[in-house]
Amino acid sequence: MTPPPVRVDHLVTSGTFSLDGGTWEVDNNVWLIGDDHEVYVIDAAHDADAIAEAVGDRRLLGIISTHGHDDHIDAAPALADRTGAPILLHPEDEVLWRMRHPDRAPDKPLADGDVLTVAGTQLRVLHTPGHSPGAVCLHAPVLTTVFSGDTLFQGGPGATGRSYSSFPTIVESIRERLLTLPPETVVRTGHGDSTTIGDEAPHLEKWIARGH
Repeated sequence: MTPPPVRVDHLVTSGTFSLDGGTWEVDNNVWLIGDDHEVYVIDAAHDADAIAEAVGDRRLLGIISTHGHDDHIDAAPALADRTGAPILLHPEDEVLWRMRHPDRAPDKPLADGDVLTVAGTQLRVLHTPGHSPGAVCLHAPVLTTVFSGDTLFQGGPGATGRSYSSFPTIVESIRERLLTLPPETVVRTGHGDSTTIGDEAPHLEKWIARGH
């Protein structure tokens, strides 16, 4: 009997994002990639109960954090405690992580070029700094998709107006690491609607000109 194919599940959770003294209401995309037996969670945002329900009785291989902003990691420790799964984060974002979780460190570092495997499918880690120093994207070539966190959205780059961010850096990351992917690649974002590399690539110079 042929095993079920790898699939991407999606839920939206709601909460707040706080940085630099401000707090904003946000809706976050939580992505799950796996099959009926094992799965990774990408960005454990806001609601550990809802994410655990989406995982179901599957083995949770890890909780991947695309970056350390609190709206993407606030439910990670609770989900890890509940499932025994490790939390993965690029070390350059630990300064942001500690703002939210000073007494709980991530379990494993993510590094550019790392390959994570779930249900026979590879997820390649792309270090894409700019929105934050340790921001990463996860490219799944066999699914023709990239999980972009807050690096690339429908309509432009992630925000770079707050601490630990840089507009020139995010532009370089998008140009060199994301727009070089096949144009049909689906971009599954940290907030809002998905898009494709081909839809976004023609607008890079416009984003540079407007400065965000």
